[in-house]
Order: sequence, then C-alpha cells, then structure tokens
Amino acid sequence: MPDKVIRDPVHDLITFQQNHPTDELLFKLLNAAECQRLRRIAQLGMAAMAYPGADHSRYSHSLGVMVTARKMILQLRRDHEIDEESETILLCAALLHDLGHGPFSHVFERVSHIHHEKLTQRLIADPESDVHQIMARHDRALPDKVLQFLRGQPKPTFLNDILSSQLDADRLDYLLRDNLMSGSHYGGFDLNWILQALTISPDRSRLAITMKGISAAEAYLQSRYHMYRNVYYHKVVRSAEGMVKLALQRARRLAVQDRLEWPPRDQTVYKALLGQRLTISEFTELDDVAVMHCFKLWTRAEDATLASLCRGLLYRKLYKSIDLPIEDQKQAAEIIQVAQKTVAESGGDPAYDLFVDEPSETAFNSPQPEPDKTGDGPEEEQIQVITNTQQVTPLNQHSPLPDTLNKRLRFKRLHILPVWRERVLKAIEVDG
Repeated sequence: MPDKVIRDPVHDLITFQQNHPTDELLFKLLNAAECQRLRRIAQLGMAAMAYPGADHSRYSHSLGVMVTARKMILQLRRDHEIDEESETILLCAALLHDLGHGPFSHVFERVSHIHHEKLTQRLIADPESDVHQIMARHDRALPDKVLQFLRGQPKPTFLNDILSSQLDADRLDYLLRDNLMSGSHYGGFDLNWILQALTISPDRSRLAITMKGISAAEAYLQSRYHMYRNVYYHKVVRSAEGMVKLALQRARRLAVQDRLEWPPRDQTVYKALLGQRLTISEFTELDDVAVMHCFKLWTRAEDATLASLCRGLLYRKLYKSIDLPIEDQKQAAEIIQVAQKTVAESGGDPAYDLFVDEPSETAFNSPQPEPDKTGDGPEEEQIQVITNTQQVTPLNQHSPLPDTLNKRLRFKRLHILPVWRERVLKAIEVDG
C-alpha cells in the first residue's frame, strides 16, 4: 500500500508507512472519531481574539506531539536500545494524550470540573470507543499498556519523560506551533539542535541533554517565557477566556435553577455544564462548535447577563483591563473593593461585570499546566544535563535562565465591562 503523507506547517511532511505495523496503527488512530473531534477544539482557546491566525486545533498539535516523540526516539536509538513495543506504546500515548480536552481547551474544564486527563484515560479504556477498538485489534493488551504508560506506571523511565517532563514532545511541539500560527515571532527555538543533544541518563531513568545542548535549551526556555508573556497571558486573550468562563458559569447557574432556555436537558452541552457523566458518543459531540452555537443563541437570552457576555464574545466587545500592583497585595485588594462598589452603585453586577486575573502558574514553576504544562519545580523535575564526566545535573547548575525567568512572569489585572471602566478609574483616583 502507498504511504500516507500529511503536510504539516511545523514538521513539513509526516509520513505513515502502511507496511509498518506501528505506522499503520497510528494512521488508523488518527482517523478515529475521538481524534477527529480534536479538529473542532481550539488549541489556544480564545487566543485568536488577539492573534487571528491562532485558530489551530488540538488535532494538529496531537499529530505534532506524536511526530516529535518519533523524532526523539530516532535520535536516542543512535546510542541506546529501545524496543519496538515501547515505541508503539509511547507513540500511541503521544497521539492520544489530549483526547479528553473540552471546548476551548482548559476554559470549559474549569466550569464543568470534567478533567481532561481522566477523560482521556476513560476514552482509551472504554471498549465502545474507536481508539480502544483500533488498539485492541492491533494488540488486545495495548489499550491497558497505553493507560499504564500515561499513569506513569509501574515506574517512570526516560520514555515517560519524552511525553511528560520539562523537555517533552508536548511542549516542544506546542511552542513551535503556537509561535508559528500566532505569528508572534517570540517562541522560536532550534528543535533540531535539541534533538541532536538528547540522551539518556546512565540508569535509563531520565531523559537528558548533553553539554552541547545547553544553549539550545536556554533558547527553548526563553521561548516559553516569551510565549507566556506575549501570547498565553496577553490581556485580550485572558479577557476573552475570563468572559467565556463567566458565560458558562452563568449558564450553569441558570441550568441549576431550571431557567436555561437552551439547550434542552438531554443535550450534551447541558449535561456537561452540570458535570454529568457523558457517553462516548455524547462526548464526541462536545466541541467548540456546540458551545459556540449556544453562545449565538444565548445572545438573545432572556437573562440579560448571559446575553451581554455572549454578545461580547461573538462581536469582540471584550472587557477592558486595569493593571493592579503585584507587590502590594493590600493596595490591590483595596482597588478591587472600590471597583466592585463602584460597579454595584452604578447599577452593574460585580459578580459578572468584572473579574480579577492573577494566574497561579508561571512559565517554569507550577503544579498546574497552562495551556498544557509548566514548571521546573524541584531539582528532579528540571531539565537534566549529562556532564562530560557522565554526571546527571539539573540545568540551573549550568544556566541562570530557569531561576531568572521564573521570577519575571507575574501580573495581576482587573478586567471590567467597558461601560464601567472610566467610572472605576475615577473612583480609584479619588480613593487613592
């Protein structure tokens, strides 16, 4: 059979050799209903509000993660033995790792409390899902092996690091992809040199880089910093994401009160808003299109708050931002109180007409990922470097960048409905 070839903007030609069992399996998985659903999930949520080209999907990213993992395996095999079964499990996990993401990526998850990691594992484990059936036909035990790999069991190795670490295929792809599609020109780095420098620790427990890869790793860290600062944390992006969260929270509240006019109770979005368990077929229908359809209908909702939020999202009438002091928490709290009081006295609703944005994560140090993962954390979680004497050391012993950049990504913003912004600013000046 002829090879299957996909043209990708980041990795160029991606080839699946149909006479190779693993490639044949991966291509079948790529066309499974659960994977095809990811075409309808925006990789960067509402980033297209600020960067019109950043409307790429979780599907293209998942494909890119698989390709990057395959490149990493190819490099490591030059000096290390990696068996075919381990490669197959890794590549399946790489391709499927984002299956459980809800609409607008992380935003819907924060309202519905349906965690994408758990959903991903459920989709793989469920005999009714396409991905489970495809893997089971290849090897009856493969779905369980992929699940165990995603859970880091029985014991994490360098193979787990390829998919989940400070220098993994996930980050390597999304930074390059998000940089390219946003047109930001801030997030570029030399992937080929990083691949060239990849190696494995002597005990085969960790992925690492050689000394010659330190400069490439520094450029990679800088790209993470710049992408967070200029794209992921862009005030327009954060404003739109905050409004999506408020709209969904309002819809959820109305649903609980049996006041939500649309969708009907038996519809997928309604069930998801309330955190109800969805069937595999129902979850396959839950995507950006389904929620955006609700937003369009909600612009004419009887509930004025929900209608206003949805009109703002559809026609880019977003909340305006006011920077708050991050070093003086008391002063910031006082400004927020003045803003809430001013909005309330002006006839607005402080619960929905404004919100505070202070992300807990940074580009390097966080237990919770955003948009996918972040953080260098403890030494054992940092990028590992193999010295010329074969010692395994964390990158911050060779470079000041991990510690330096981590301290510089902090902000606190007040996002407010445009009609109240000038009144709030005047009130703040008078009060201050």
